Amino acid sequence: MKFLLPMNDAVQFFGLTTSLLELLSFILSVMTVVLNIRQIHWAWLFSILSSGLYASVFFEARLYGDMGLQWVFIIVSVWGWFLWWRGIDGSSQLPVSALASRERVVALIAWGLGFIALAWFLKKFTDTDVPVADGFLTAGSLLGQVLLSRKKIENWLIWIIVDVLYVGLYLYKNLMLTAALYAVFVIMAIMGLRAWSKTCQK
Repeated sequence: MKFLLPMNDAVQFFGLTTSLLELLSFILSVMTVVLNIRQIHWAWLFSILSSGLYASVFFEARLYGDMGLQWVFIIVSVWGWFLWWRGIDGSSQLPVSALASRERVVALIAWGLGFIALAWFLKKFTDTDVPVADGFLTAGSLLGQVLLSRKKIENWLIWIIVDVLYVGLYLYKNLMLTAALYAVFVIMAIMGLRAWSKTCQK
């Protein structure tokens, strides 16, 4: 994508070497989570924009699972935007709720199966050097995004686990600003869990 090439030029941001593309993705991602915590449906617009930009960032870093995940995020974000705006029945605001015990088991099984499938695909069909980590975190992120779109409070627990592990992965891939972003995300996910707990319907 030629029009994005200048965005890959190195810049300094608070002592970290990054690119304009990664920096803009960083800013939009922070705005997304802030609005998610406050349950403002415009968060999904920023999610769409940041996901599109991060797809390019992860392509350059050979994190193909994360790159593909961003396009899935865009699709889920459109769905989540509608749900947050109109509710499940299309006529009311979606409330914060918790998964039933059986739904939690299903969610964990889905994460495990997604991890196995993605890790196998990434190892067999791409040149990534981190297929296991990329597959595990991609599957977890997809689960977290789906739960977020349905305003299930467990999404924040998923994001806490995933974001902690992402910090290590992005440090390994030398995406320093994105590693810093995910460290911030850990704190914001804890804040989101606490904020949503106050209005959660059991």
